[in-house]
Amino acid sequence: MAPATWCPSGEARAPESVVLGVRSGSDGQVVYLADPVPASEVLGTLPQGIEPTRVLRFASHCVSACANRRGDDCSLVERVLTLPSATADTRAVPRCHLRARCQWWQQSGVAACHRCPAVTTATFREDELATLVADPSTTPEQLAAWIADSA
Repeated sequence: MAPATWCPSGEARAPESVVLGVRSGSDGQVVYLADPVPASEVLGTLPQGIEPTRVLRFASHCVSACANRRGDDCSLVERVLTLPSATADTRAVPRCHLRARCQWWQQSGVAACHRCPAVTTATFREDELATLVADPSTTPEQLAAWIADSA
């Protein structure tokens, strides 16, 4: 039986993985594909040396062994929602082929959809905030404190 939900920040090389979107523009926001494309069809076409998660976002099954899994919830979306939004969350949510099966949507609704385009699966050491968000041991309270100290 297939898992009930999918992760919008999934593993590129999971057998069921699909390309959710392409990181685009100067801000690196994700532009979602109209239809899913199996990751296996795309991974071999990327130039050698380019990490797939640097340019693409993948979706794959939520798995119980995920470091971000806490019971039936995803702690990653909780950390993402702790971050201040760059824009007002009154705009329409982006079109997304994953929404009906998305763990983040089921857990946090529209708020997760507003933040999702800014999420990157690849983290870079020089980006301390992204590294904190990606770390499953970071609590929302620790993120809020880091943000307050950086302001």
